[in-house]
Amino acid sequence: MTQTADPSRPQPATLNDVARLAGVSIATASKALNGRSQVRAETRQRVIEAAERLSFRPNQLARGLLAGRTGTVGLLTSDLEGRFSIPILMGAEDAFGAGEVAVFLCDARGDSIREQHHVRALLGRRVDGLIVVGSRTDPRPTLGRDLAVPVVYAYAPSDDPADLSIVPDSVDAGRIAVGHLLACGRTRIAHITGDPGYLAARERAEGARAALADAGLALVGEPRFGAWSEGWGRASTALLLDQHPDVDAVLCGSDQIARGVMDVLRERGLRVPEDVSVMGFDNWQVLTSGSRPRLTSVDMNLEQVGRAAAQALFGAIGGATRSGVEALPCRVVIRGSTAPLS
Repeated sequence: MTQTADPSRPQPATLNDVARLAGVSIATASKALNGRSQVRAETRQRVIEAAERLSFRPNQLARGLLAGRTGTVGLLTSDLEGRFSIPILMGAEDAFGAGEVAVFLCDARGDSIREQHHVRALLGRRVDGLIVVGSRTDPRPTLGRDLAVPVVYAYAPSDDPADLSIVPDSVDAGRIAVGHLLACGRTRIAHITGDPGYLAARERAEGARAALADAGLALVGEPRFGAWSEGWGRASTALLLDQHPDVDAVLCGSDQIARGVMDVLRERGLRVPEDVSVMGFDNWQVLTSGSRPRLTSVDMNLEQVGRAAAQALFGAIGGATRSGVEALPCRVVIRGSTAPLS
């Protein structure tokens, strides 16, 4: 007995459909999906996106991309408990999961000897590539150029310009933060931030100063560097108000600092945001949502950093290698601490 096709059931997409949607030949689509190096990176990405839109047999797509390989990658972090590394790892894992790639996760705990042990173990499992995630944005030592697989660094850039590193743009983050405060009508802006030994603290201050300079303004006093804590936010704000009682906005280097700042403003009888706007960094939900009013903060888009690192590693496995430091934009999440929200 023969079966007739059900005309109401959608037919699975074919390679010809993918090629037509991507605007390439069937041969080019096949090469792109099988990771051949003859295809330009942008063409490969267009074909992959077309295949995803058409639901073109995802399992076959993954096997095509990783043909002749193990279909595994290593994620190596130095701070598995950190609130910065976890979103990056989640973003990377999401991207790998979409391609049906298995992930080995290792935590070096900031120990270079342990890190080398994990690298050897991962290479022993014949992973197709590595993503190395740092706990801060300061440059870190490269794993070297002699590894048999491609490596992408996320959050903490490699100190070797030949490597590819994906990081958040901390300088622009400072710029957009001040841009938001200026848009709220603030002109007397102070900056209270964390440890000056952290590159992120220095770069955020740099961006904040540049945005104010573009507007013909300057910070109220110098940036106040200290600790990443509510206690530092409280102590620094008390000194700030004693010296500059007319301040109308405080840009804080972290959400923890911002919570301390708002405590002292309330104690001094100042309303947030009517009298003084307060803004944080990192968009840590446990702090931003628990603040009263809720805290405006700069989100570093860390999951996107992880996804971009995974996509870059896919490209490198397929032969489309890149190098240098690529900085991804951050975003301002507006809440009630900078402007009254209706």
